Amino acid sequence: GFMTRYERKLFDDLKSPHLKYWVPFVWFGNLASKARKEGRIRDSVDLQTLMNEMNKYRSWCSLLFGYDWVGIPLVYTQVVTLAVYTFFFACLIGRQFLDTDQGYQGHDLDIYIPVFTLLQFFFYAGWLKV
Repeated sequence: GFMTRYERKLFDDLKSPHLKYWVPFVWFGNLASKARKEGRIRDSVDLQTLMNEMNKYRSWCSLLFGYDWVGIPLVYTQVVTLAVYTFFFACLIGRQFLDTDQGYQGHDLDIYIPVFTLLQFFFYAGWLKV
């Protein structure tokens, strides 16, 4: 509903190795200039304001295109995975409860199920997989 059938055919027939998000912006600029010449836009300041807003929106689209163009290197995911598992292992050891008043020989690790540490790990690992 944003384009006529003729405009859609022109858009589809345009050959470009990249995305064609910029084509409607060129059309808009040409139509706005034509409207200024025909007197539908009465003041050049209004035309300038329209063009500035259009250019701002176009730059946001190109920024989004840039984010899509550059992928996240595999090293980042490997580093985050290693950090999550290392954090979990450190928490598993570090959050053990030792009662020093009991006089344990060598202060060995207590054997219990660290529920909140496991819950935290499940959240982090799930977030990592997303």
